[in-house]
Amino acid sequence: MKTKIGDSLIAVSIVGVILLIMIPLRPKALDFLFIFNILISIVILLTALYITEPLQFSVFPSLLLIVTLFRLGLNIAATRLILSNAGDAGKVVKTFGSFVIGDNFVVGIILFLIMVIGQFIVITKGTERVSEVAARFTLDAMPGKQMAIDADLNSGVIDEVMAKVRRRDVQREADFYGSMDGASKFVKGDAVMGIIITAINFVGGIIIGMVMDQLTFDDVLSTYALSATGNGILSQLPALLVSTATGITVTRAASDENIGTNIRKQLFTQPDVLIVSGVIVAVVSLIPGLPKLSMLFFATLFVVLGYSLKKATKEKQVKEKAQEQEKAVKETRKAEDISTFLQVDKIELEFGYNIIPLVDVNQGGDLLDRVVAIRKQCAVELGLVVPVVRLRDNMQLSPDKYVIKIRGAKVAEGTVYADRYMAIKNDDTQDTIEGIEDFEPAFGLPAKWVDQKTRSKAEMSGYTLIEPTSVIATHLADVLKHHGHELLDRQQVKDLIDMIHKTQPALIEDCVPKVVSLGEVQKVLSYLLKEGIPIKDMTTILETLSDYGQMTKDTQMLTEYVRQNLRRVITAKFVPEGKAPVMMPDPDLEQLILDNIHQTKQGSYVNLEPTVLQSMLTKVKDAIESFTQMGLQPLVVTSPVVRFHFKYLTEQLAPDLVVLSFNEIEPHVQLINKHVITA
Repeated sequence: MKTKIGDSLIAVSIVGVILLIMIPLRPKALDFLFIFNILISIVILLTALYITEPLQFSVFPSLLLIVTLFRLGLNIAATRLILSNAGDAGKVVKTFGSFVIGDNFVVGIILFLIMVIGQFIVITKGTERVSEVAARFTLDAMPGKQMAIDADLNSGVIDEVMAKVRRRDVQREADFYGSMDGASKFVKGDAVMGIIITAINFVGGIIIGMVMDQLTFDDVLSTYALSATGNGILSQLPALLVSTATGITVTRAASDENIGTNIRKQLFTQPDVLIVSGVIVAVVSLIPGLPKLSMLFFATLFVVLGYSLKKATKEKQVKEKAQEQEKAVKETRKAEDISTFLQVDKIELEFGYNIIPLVDVNQGGDLLDRVVAIRKQCAVELGLVVPVVRLRDNMQLSPDKYVIKIRGAKVAEGTVYADRYMAIKNDDTQDTIEGIEDFEPAFGLPAKWVDQKTRSKAEMSGYTLIEPTSVIATHLADVLKHHGHELLDRQQVKDLIDMIHKTQPALIEDCVPKVVSLGEVQKVLSYLLKEGIPIKDMTTILETLSDYGQMTKDTQMLTEYVRQNLRRVITAKFVPEGKAPVMMPDPDLEQLILDNIHQTKQGSYVNLEPTVLQSMLTKVKDAIESFTQMGLQPLVVTSPVVRFHFKYLTEQLAPDLVVLSFNEIEPHVQLINKHVITA
């Protein structure tokens, strides 16, 4: 209700501003409005000083039009009173005119012209140019900013909500500077209008006074010229304040602090500058004819201020150092909580001391930001919320070595040189550079670590250069994708289910724990993640478990049913082009596996004779090598009842081998049988 009343008052006020042009006012009413005009101009100026970024005052272009129109209405109302009331336009106009003119009318006119022309040439002209350039640069930069937002969104650095906020801010910024480019013309027109109205009041007063009222020229000057000049000064003073606010707003750089704080921090943070400036002024004061007393006063002031700031800075540094040492002592003396040694981090990245600069933000390291981006990428691609990655230095490791641990156990390691680049040779690249021999940790490609001097030569030779931070980040991302199923605990599954319950309560009530338990859901999700199947579509997964969970409690079978209902996701991930060369088990091999499946309460397993199993694995290995030589990605397609068991049998030989069933592939996909795996 209060908001509606406030909006109505603002609307009525704007209409009232327009009515000022037509409705005659009494001198006392004009005094009131002149004072209000000065007050609102001061408020606008102070607001421009205290904002931290221009968009915080986005209403300024519209407000600039309103206050300009308000001053125009006051000028017209004052002109009406000056010309029709024998120069009497109120006490405020008379007081300003008497204060500025004094006993010399010519001086008053000159001061008025200097104020108007100075405002027009210096502030208004500069503000207009800055607004024009800012609007042009902002509009030119919009496509790049939009692309940057899209890139951050695609990489997982920001989510959709943050992307919408940033896009809206970019659009608001463009609208603001575009509006300010046009609104600055109001300021320019206001300055010109002030001169014209003052001239009209002066000439009109002379005509009325000498022709109609039969006054002498001296009487006309004391009557009309006084009021005309006072009205001009009174209208230009708020205009000057608003023009200054306009210039401050359009020249504001993005900052977290207001302009006063920025000036204080940036101008007075270098004590030596103040001291040197004071010494220079003291030396210049020795020139004969200059006011030595004034110059020595300011020289002494600047030198004393500089030494005071220098002393305060040193004391602050000493105090901060003492506080850090005291804090370190307290941490050392603090009683240790033995229970902390019993906790195991889900993911750890330990590194030698030479890798610390890659992690330390103060030294320019961005590994922390890379880790955050990787966690977001896993959430986007797999639907897995990766726990916080614990980064810590380990003095027991080699200086250039790092280790990745899952639940306290080492799963991967590598070596990076913080001051070098990893150069990976392409197929047609000549091995012509010198460096430290190594392998790319994520994919096992042969590589060399080259220094800065060899970098240009390596690029010209066709090598692909990778920064050390990117090497660690890529390796970590690969580890998380291969071991993501080990990170999924029941608490995370519970959180996922709770999130779905907010939007689909009926699904959760019908499925968990009524049909399947939380542990069974966790096992199914782990099976999916282990083979690289995203679990983002939790609705389909839970609906499938709800449908088939009453038929069987075998989590392996439930996983196969879920995979079949996720066929679109699986097809898009493993067969994106609509056709793929594949290898298929021989029907005799499939029947052999089926005949040796044993069912237990815990699930099913295949028990093949060692010689038969070894023969099958050898043929699978030959098939994989054949695909690799042809430059093809190995892909096995088999019947639904055999798929899981075939994957289990070949997992030790080829853990990354993709094994799909016919029911997991969309019907339109063309499968080209390139190799048959026999028994």
